[in-house]
Order: sequence, then C-alpha cells, then structure tokens
Amino acid sequence: MTTPAHVLPSGTCALSQLGVIAAVGPDAASFLHGQLTQDFSLMDSTQARLAALCTAKGRMIASFVGIRPDPETILLVCSRDILAATLKRLSMYVLRAKAKLRDASDEFALYGLAGDALAANDIEATTTPWRRSVKGEASVVSLYPADGVARALWIAPVGTPAPVGAELDPALWQWGEVRSGVATLTTPVLDAFVPQMLNYESVGGVNFKKGCYPGQEVVARSQFRGTLKRRAYIVQADQAMAAGQEVFAASDAEQPVGTVVQAAQAPDGAWAALISMQIAALQDGQLRAGGPQGVALAVQPLPYGLLEDI
Repeated sequence: MTTPAHVLPSGTCALSQLGVIAAVGPDAASFLHGQLTQDFSLMDSTQARLAALCTAKGRMIASFVGIRPDPETILLVCSRDILAATLKRLSMYVLRAKAKLRDASDEFALYGLAGDALAANDIEATTTPWRRSVKGEASVVSLYPADGVARALWIAPVGTPAPVGAELDPALWQWGEVRSGVATLTTPVLDAFVPQMLNYESVGGVNFKKGCYPGQEVVARSQFRGTLKRRAYIVQADQAMAAGQEVFAASDAEQPVGTVVQAAQAPDGAWAALISMQIAALQDGQLRAGGPQGVALAVQPLPYGLLEDI
C-alpha cells in the first residue's frame, strides 16, 4: 500500500459530530488557562488554540479547538459525544472564578471547508494552522492541511448564512481529518494517552511555558526527561478500522503495541487511521488492527515534523 492517489475534494461539510462549550465572564480565559494544556490568557482574537483537558495522571479526556471572539468569551469546539461529561468536569472547578460555562452547541453552526471552498468564501488558503479570521458573523479557524489541501473550521451563530461551496461528504471530511495527522478525542479513546502520544506538542496543542494545569507534571516529564515511548502515526489499510481497536505487531501476538485513535474511508475505498503506538514497534514488522491476524496496516509519512525532546 502506498500514499493514497486521491486527495480531499473541495467543498463544505456540516459538522454535526462537533459541539461547542462557551465560557463567558471576566475570568473565562484565566480559568481555562489553568485547566487546559494551552495558553488561553494571552490568546487574542486573531488566534485559535488546540488544547487538551487531562487527568491528574496526564491522560487526555477531551480535546478542543478554542477561539476568543471577545475578551470575556471563549468557545471550545469538541466532539459532541464527550461534551456533556467534559462540561460537567470543567464546571466542578470554576469555584470562585467569574466565569460561567454552558453547552452552546445549539447556538452555533459548524462547517468544515476544504480546498476551493476557502477561496469561494473569501478565506485565505493558508497552511499555517490555528489562525482566526472573521467573515461577517462567522469565525474561521485555519486547520492543518490534508495532503496539501487547505482546510478551515467555520463557527457561526445559528441562522446566519452558511458558507458557499459544493457539499462535501462527511465521511470524506473525516478522512481529511485523519490525513491531517491531528487527532480529535472521542469516547472510545478517552483517558488513554498523554498529549505527546498523539503528537499534540508538535501540532500546537501543548504550551510548556505556561503555568500549572491538571496533569502538567506528567506531560512535562514526558517531554523533558525523554520518557515518551509512544507516538501517533498515520496508517493505511484495505479494510475498515475503528477507534479503540488494538494494534498488534508481528513480533508479539499477545500484547498490543498501540490503539486506533480515529479512522475513515478514503475516496478510493481504502481506509486511513491515526494510531498511537509504541515507537519501537515501527521496527517490529507487520502491523495489524483488531487482532494479531487482523487488518494489515501500512505506516504513512506524517505531514509535519515531530519536535525533538527539549
């Protein structure tokens, strides 16, 4: 198996699988700054943040794309299937902070834009991720590209005009998400990875210079002491894969070496997946998902470089 000949088609895609948590108040940014892996206190209206919420053991239990449309409002976009539990957990720690959190999913329409759809909506097609621009009432966040195809996240109040462009199949948008190499956490893989196991430190999801947050010591130790033994990789297969499946190497049929984080079908019928796997397993021979005799996997090049241990 080789790198897919197909690329992500241009178009717009309604992202019903995503929801929005709104944090509002004078302390909204400082509160989230103390809870998440990225810096929210210094984020301005032209920026976006990829971030994670971790347990005290440094394991990710949510991932977000965050924006700050005004000084006292932060919107966190995450997978809908984890939103309720995530909102409940964050709300437990607000305490005396002057901030209120709510599920604002019904207040916003979310779309993914790919390729020519960006130009059709007068959006710069940049390969620089985590920038926020404003188009009317919509916030537009630049994402990591998929095989060179520019992508963006459109966040707008319900009732405002939708972005123009050909309709893109949601399955293809999900395939582009996998090919971008940036994982979105969902229920099957909660509490399984420190951020570096999903390459979050290499794609703008961790700030090592900010203050404390739950799990910060574990995350920092993994980075500074070189204790990280797992990374995220893109793989291709001829059969279906699903988040949560275990990955096995030919050298050991008993113990899994990794986990499928998310998977999607390509335009040519093949499948692509993001897996988090032991680094040493790259040298262990044939990889398979679902069992020692399961779906054969071929590792593909990551579309970004990995940060060296500091």
